[in-house]
Amino acid sequence: MARLADYFVVVAFSPGKRGNGDGQGQILQRFPEKDWEDNPFPQGIELFCQPSGWQLFRERKPPTFFIAVLTDINSERHYCACFTFWEAVERSQLQSRLRKEEEEEEEDEEEEVAAPVQPAQLFAPKSLVLVSRLDHADVFRNCLGLVYTIYVDGLSTSLETVIGNLLTCTIPITGGSQPDTEDEGGARTISLGAGDRQVIQTPINDSLPISNCSVALLFRQLGITNVLCLFCAALTEHKILFLSSSYQRLTDACRALLALMFPLKYSFTYVPILPAQLLEVLSTPTPFIIGVSSDFQSETQELLDVIIADLDGGTVTVPECIHISLLPEPLLHRTREALSMVLDPGLEIADLAFPPSTISASSLKMQDKEIRAVFLRLFAHLLQGYRWCLHIIRIHPEPVIRFHKAAFLGQRGLVEDDFLPKVLEGMAFAGFVTERGPPYREVDVFDELVANEAQRMQADEGSKVRVLQHIKELAEQLYKNENPYPAVTMHKVQRPTEGSHLRLHQRPFPRLDEGTIQWIVDQATAKLQTAPPVVRAERKCLVPSGPPLGTLMERNGLVLANSARRLEVVRNCISYVFESKMLEAKRLLPAVLRAMKSRPARQCLTQELNLHVQQNRAVLDHLQFDFVVRMMNCCLQDCSTADEHGVAAALLPLVTAFCRKLSPGITQFAYSCVQEHLVWTNLQFWEAMFYGDVQNHIRALYLEGTEENYLEQQAGEGEPPEQEEGSILEIAALQCRLWPTMSPEKQRELIQKEESTVFSQAIHYANRMSYLLLPLDTSKNRLPRSSGLGDAESVSNSFITNSIAGSVADSYDTESGFEDAETSDVANYVVRFINRFVDKVCTESGVTNEHLKGLHVMIPDIVQMHIETLDAVHRESKRLPPIQKPKLLRPSLLMGEESVMDGLRVFLIPDGREEGAGGSGGGPPLLPAEGAIFLTTYRIVFKGTPVDPLVGEQVVVRSFPVASLTKEEKITAQAPVDQFIPEGCAQLQLRSCTFQLLRIAFDEEVASESVEVFRKHLQKLRYPQHIADTFAFTVGQASKPALQPKAKEKNPSLRTISKNLVKNAKRTIGRQYITRKKYTPPPWEHRGGGQQPFPEDNEDEISVSEEMDRSTLTPATLTIRPSDKMTMGQLVERACCRDYQRLGLGTLSNSLTRSKNEPFRICTVNRMYAICRSYPGLLIVPQSIQDNTIQRISRCYRQNRFPVVSWRNSRTKAVLLRSGGLHGKGVAGLFKSPNAPAPGPSQADSTSLEQEKYLQAVINSMPHYVDAGGGRNTLSGFTSAHMSSSDSSEKRQPKLGSLMKQVMGGKDEGPGPVSRAALGHRARVITLSSPKSLAVKGRLSPRGKWGSIRASGRTSSYALNMEVGSRLAGKELLGAPPNGSPSEASFLRQHRASLYIIGDKSQLRGVKPDPLQHWEVVPIEVFEARQVKTSFKKLMKACVPGNPSAEPSLAYLRSLEESEWLTQIHKILQIAVLVVELLDTGSSVLVSLEDGWDITTQVVSLVQLLSDPYYRTLEGFRLLVEKEWLSFGHRFSHRGAQTLAGQSGGFTPVFLQFLDCVHQIHLQFPMEFEFSQYYLKFLSYHSVSNRFRTFLLDSDYERLELGLLYEEKGESKGPQPFRSVWEYVDRLNKKIPAFFNYMYAPEDSEVLRPYSNLSNLKVWDYYTQETLSEGPSYDWELVQGRPEPVEDPGPPDAGAPTPSRRRIVWPCYDNRSRVEPDAISRLLEELQNLEMELGQIPGRWKDTWDKLKASQRTEAHEDAGGGKGASSALLMASGGLSHQRRSLGAYLQESGVGSSAINLSLDSDASSASAPSSGKPGGRRSNTSTLYSQFQPAESENRSYEGTLYKKGAFMKPWRPRWFVLDKTKHQLRYYDSRLDTECKGVIDLAEVESITPGTPTMGAPKMVDEKAFFDVKTTKRVYNFCAQDVLLAQQWIDRIQGCLSDA
Repeated sequence: MARLADYFVVVAFSPGKRGNGDGQGQILQRFPEKDWEDNPFPQGIELFCQPSGWQLFRERKPPTFFIAVLTDINSERHYCACFTFWEAVERSQLQSRLRKEEEEEEEDEEEEVAAPVQPAQLFAPKSLVLVSRLDHADVFRNCLGLVYTIYVDGLSTSLETVIGNLLTCTIPITGGSQPDTEDEGGARTISLGAGDRQVIQTPINDSLPISNCSVALLFRQLGITNVLCLFCAALTEHKILFLSSSYQRLTDACRALLALMFPLKYSFTYVPILPAQLLEVLSTPTPFIIGVSSDFQSETQELLDVIIADLDGGTVTVPECIHISLLPEPLLHRTREALSMVLDPGLEIADLAFPPSTISASSLKMQDKEIRAVFLRLFAHLLQGYRWCLHIIRIHPEPVIRFHKAAFLGQRGLVEDDFLPKVLEGMAFAGFVTERGPPYREVDVFDELVANEAQRMQADEGSKVRVLQHIKELAEQLYKNENPYPAVTMHKVQRPTEGSHLRLHQRPFPRLDEGTIQWIVDQATAKLQTAPPVVRAERKCLVPSGPPLGTLMERNGLVLANSARRLEVVRNCISYVFESKMLEAKRLLPAVLRAMKSRPARQCLTQELNLHVQQNRAVLDHLQFDFVVRMMNCCLQDCSTADEHGVAAALLPLVTAFCRKLSPGITQFAYSCVQEHLVWTNLQFWEAMFYGDVQNHIRALYLEGTEENYLEQQAGEGEPPEQEEGSILEIAALQCRLWPTMSPEKQRELIQKEESTVFSQAIHYANRMSYLLLPLDTSKNRLPRSSGLGDAESVSNSFITNSIAGSVADSYDTESGFEDAETSDVANYVVRFINRFVDKVCTESGVTNEHLKGLHVMIPDIVQMHIETLDAVHRESKRLPPIQKPKLLRPSLLMGEESVMDGLRVFLIPDGREEGAGGSGGGPPLLPAEGAIFLTTYRIVFKGTPVDPLVGEQVVVRSFPVASLTKEEKITAQAPVDQFIPEGCAQLQLRSCTFQLLRIAFDEEVASESVEVFRKHLQKLRYPQHIADTFAFTVGQASKPALQPKAKEKNPSLRTISKNLVKNAKRTIGRQYITRKKYTPPPWEHRGGGQQPFPEDNEDEISVSEEMDRSTLTPATLTIRPSDKMTMGQLVERACCRDYQRLGLGTLSNSLTRSKNEPFRICTVNRMYAICRSYPGLLIVPQSIQDNTIQRISRCYRQNRFPVVSWRNSRTKAVLLRSGGLHGKGVAGLFKSPNAPAPGPSQADSTSLEQEKYLQAVINSMPHYVDAGGGRNTLSGFTSAHMSSSDSSEKRQPKLGSLMKQVMGGKDEGPGPVSRAALGHRARVITLSSPKSLAVKGRLSPRGKWGSIRASGRTSSYALNMEVGSRLAGKELLGAPPNGSPSEASFLRQHRASLYIIGDKSQLRGVKPDPLQHWEVVPIEVFEARQVKTSFKKLMKACVPGNPSAEPSLAYLRSLEESEWLTQIHKILQIAVLVVELLDTGSSVLVSLEDGWDITTQVVSLVQLLSDPYYRTLEGFRLLVEKEWLSFGHRFSHRGAQTLAGQSGGFTPVFLQFLDCVHQIHLQFPMEFEFSQYYLKFLSYHSVSNRFRTFLLDSDYERLELGLLYEEKGESKGPQPFRSVWEYVDRLNKKIPAFFNYMYAPEDSEVLRPYSNLSNLKVWDYYTQETLSEGPSYDWELVQGRPEPVEDPGPPDAGAPTPSRRRIVWPCYDNRSRVEPDAISRLLEELQNLEMELGQIPGRWKDTWDKLKASQRTEAHEDAGGGKGASSALLMASGGLSHQRRSLGAYLQESGVGSSAINLSLDSDASSASAPSSGKPGGRRSNTSTLYSQFQPAESENRSYEGTLYKKGAFMKPWRPRWFVLDKTKHQLRYYDSRLDTECKGVIDLAEVESITPGTPTMGAPKMVDEKAFFDVKTTKRVYNFCAQDVLLAQQWIDRIQGCLSDA
């Protein structure tokens, strides 16, 4: 029995200090006044009576009722039922009370209180509160209502009697017959003595929560999804806050959420109604469920980690930082479905045509129970089989129970799930195990559901009807529990009369008489004490367990389909091992190791091994031991640390059983070889194992006499041990039942037995743990799993607190996981770890303190003893004969390459590229491979063989030059990579910028010192002190003394002239910097002279405000001194000079005899490198500029790199200039602030003027400008000078405008259209900014050599850039048709500037237009070198990932996009194409970006390559690179980080980026380049390899300083390593056509315009391909070593007539170009072989090729002249064909005989064979109707028969001769205007031909032709009339067409 109410309290309003209407609650009276002993009075009730605060109101309010819940310190809940009504308070009373309380208050304050409100009365709240531990809301409402009714209606009953009766009323806690109940069963009728009667229904089972209608209401308020979200949040311990304006609703909602969580109980803060004064509770860090009035909604806004459910608004707000784990599918879906069936029964029949007339909707109370039934089923699903994972570790005196989480999750297959593991980790589940774990207790609905209904629930799953039926059954049970006696007579309680609370003169609530109430309470208490105690009937029983997990899960199809075969292999292999059939076992082993990925195979292995253990021991020989250990390791490697599937648990007894004899008395057990697995460091694993074993022993204790055989039987089982007869739960239940009947002695004896069982197991586990935690070699002070404890990942791992690291002091050495303290020895760690384990398990399982202390003393001894045993084992194991390791394969070395470190045995581990490991390509797993790593002066080489014995005897080579190493780092083994690789060995990852990666694991035999020495040597070789220590310099030297920094001046190989040059340069440069002073820019008024060209010797006009040492500057007017002649001779030989002379840019002659009519001259001012160190000695400048002027101009530019001419367009004579970016002064300075206050003329800055004049001189040098007389708007001369025909000008115009539009994605930062008019003729500034989105706005019609841009006609960006683009394009409107008349074109072209300066946007910020200049500044955004560096790093990681990813192709594409490498390529190509266009239309361009040596070089080189076919030859490309990259000072050493000084700068591959751009152009125009793609890869590789000196230093000046620039010819005696890459290429190219492009068929003066859209760019295969058979193929001496067999005869195939001669080419292994050379290379090779066989000296391949081309050319000419059928004609590509056709190169053509020959277009001399493309914008055919034509480059490829026929036009049209082509392949007859026409004019489909008949001549037919030469072809659409030249030809045509028809 329990009291209905513990306390009755009256709480009234007490005014606050200020008297402003806010007050506080005050307890007037409480009964009983003494606290009950079993239930003290809860504090703080007054806060909860008015949760929003105690306030006065102006009008009366009706009474309110709600229940607040208070939780005391013992987690007991107290239900406070608050009934509140309002009483009138006179203002005078209020004031007098205030006066009493605060007499010291001043008068004015009192007046203030009185002043604001007029009415005489205010109303104060008063609360009647019942405090109870029972939750009977309706009863409390009735009782307090009765008290209020008696008071308000003045009933005769005494209030004291009613309250006394209320406090003494007792009711049964749960149902069942009670002695003093007045009604039957569990209903109790009470009366408070006021003529009232109430029936209290007590629940049948108090473990089930009571919810009334609260759950159904919650779903109505929030909806299914929101409530499920809150439910999951509560289970996963999130903070939940309910908001509502109703307090009762808040209580109901909180109660409902708790009811849904049954059978779990919420154990955190639970406050359904939180008072305003306690709102700070919401910021508590622990989870909670709290309700708050929505008045305080604003104060909940800043809570960042609280889920807020607004009951009134029906919303649930989840903050961004919170992730709620939802139920696992399919449970979530099923639960939602079931809930919608319950809540919305009409949903199922909503679509029926004849819905039933009535739908049986449940009452709200019933619906409430149905919802709870759904959640009850949900929990039964989630926790199905949980009892099989309980470990009972003690039975007496109290059961101690633990839950094996890992096993439960593993068997449920929910290890990876997000939700269930969190629930199992939570407090609620811990409480669940404690409460429901005991095997002998009362059972309720949930226990029965889990145990008995599991099968039914699984069977019902498919049927909604059956599911609903089950839900209704469960709901009935829940309803019955809450309302056991629905038929009992209902309540009878008086209610107050209507409106009684509004009475004006209501007396206040009376003061109650304490004595009366206390007397009633005392009487009742005394009566209870004398009454006999109530005996509750015990209903305990054995809790049913339900079906074991295994039987339930098997239906879920977890067993793999093909596992039977795998298990067979595992069994066979193990039996072979134990039968000593080692060869058979070895053959099966790889398959077994692969099978270990599947769980059944791992469990099978443990069972099979267990069969071979007798008496806990199995002695093996060395080979057997080795096999067993490898299988165990592989088995463990895929187990997680939690060991969900019990594999590690099953292996634990086995690792201490298998052993081998090392020598007499010394045995090595398997555990010493399987320690490297993280599972052994997981404390939770050991606990679960320990509890499992303890449980088995406790079970054996009570099953007498069956202990031994039981344990043997048990050891091999993977399943939990409870599945046998007499399970531990049954035994425990029996013992619990018997416990009260036992004698105390018997009880003590059992307790002692159990305790000693646990204790002995603890000792056993201390031993086991020391076995698996102490490494074999304890001297190394290295824990077996350094990886598990030292690396960053494991520190953040949630298990770390349970691993050894947790017990270590705070400081770690992160490399090894060691503590820094002196005591850093392994023994200490292991002792601490075991101690922590023992403390935890012994405390939990009730081991006595004495025993525990004994254990702590014992553990260090156990560990020490084990260490001594291990030392002996370790010593002996060293003496074992080593396992036969493969012989080390030595790599072949280059001439001059020397070995630095001999081979260290390593394993090459697979990285993220899956091909080598036999991934997507389907090749064999070549990696991991076993071999050695060699370090030479030039390369790092790995050479070895695959570890997998099934792959075969393949040699695996991976190497890269030491100089290309970008990152070297130690890596930690994530999981053991492969069984063949020993674990715990040092691992390195070496990454190279040649896109190679070496992940190597050193063999155990390699000492760690050797690894460190290797790393040091590597660092030293990678970053030498000086460039002269690199391989290119040291190669071939007898000894390699380290070069002292001072020694570099005295290098004996320098010439005297080099010394003098360098000295002079240093002196000059030094002086120049010292004497520099600050300039002030001249005012604009004084710049008048800037408009004329410079006078030749105008020295006085340009005053130099600086004392310059004139002796060092040779003025241009002086002749060159004879002493400098030698220098000049050397300089003239350089590439620059050769190219200038080829371009006709000036000759080198004395200035006195210099011809004045040449616009440019070769200037020698920099021959001493005095002006600019990074420029070449000879430069091209305008004729009119003097040398001393150049000296001054150069200071305006960064690094003194002033504008010089690089190239001149032979047709338009426009020049391309390059320079560094501007300093603050210079052109940018010219344009800035035109209205600045003018300083005096004496301070005028002459440099800016000179710079203007310099640019003007460049413009004057352009012929069109000179011809026009120098005027501004006379561009007609410009037209006539270089635009040969209006046609060509039309063709060019539209491109440029669109191109500018394309490049200018950003805003036009030049002046807008309004200001343009005001500015008059000022120079214009155009902005080119990199478009953020790479969408190309304007597209161009493909003409000539444009790439894949099609005319799209979109007008999205016209508004932005129309003006700028059209000015640059010379057109008013971009959309104008391309065929404007010549006059219009020349008129529009006036707007084009003569010179465009492409500069960096950031430098030209604030630039304003300049009047009357002939140049325009085009600011563009370019990326910096650091962006290139970052992008390249990401590109390397994308192409050569370090670690395998789950979805390689996706990861690759994602990281490729993130790298933005292709975006940068796109940008460079875009700028280059723009410059090409400008040059091609006659404007000169100055590229002036950054320092002038990175992107400037890229752009300038690409422009020349695109514009000038010469640079697309081998010789020309070499010249281009030598000129623009080497002579003009690209900083190869700096960008390649080639020395120690550059190490911090990192690797920035600007040159590689240029080569990638060339590769993109090569892909689009394969017939325009003489060199092949391989040549570009070769240069890319050797630009970073340091094998040659070509790409080593930063400028000609540095090369001169080291004596490289003019190396003596003819010095070498005997074989010499090549010093220059060019010599090497030349020599190699003479021998073999490695660098030659057979498709080379250039068009003269063809300008290329590649497409630069991202969609047109391809990732260069240089980044992704590799050749594991020989390493990189760029060092020819190395890869030629092994002759490749041409064909491997395969095994003869019985069915085939001839044996198949197949050759397998493996991806990533074979060098495809060598194993399967292309047809031409093969033929040339065969030709050489035949010549050698004949005893002739084989001719050079190039001569053969040239002969072949010549003969082909003559053939083609004859063929073109003869006009015969195409059977013998070779198809020659020519300028007239479309770009698509040109870029294909080789065409298939069907010859007349029917054989198919491959013809290569080798030259363009046969261009007569085709006419120019038609005038249509695209120049391409339009009828691509058939699918076939998509794959044909042009219509002419399939010509079965062709010739001229006359054809009669359609109605009323004349006869015309046409060239007809009969095409059998496409089954059509096509006709063209002439034979040379490529555009087909019409097609007759032969499928439509009905007949061919002789015809008759009609009007207008050709005369002089025989009548019989006419014939008609009738088709389904019309009749075609034809006429041949004679009868014979007509007959041939008819026969051919008939033949075609009959063939079809």
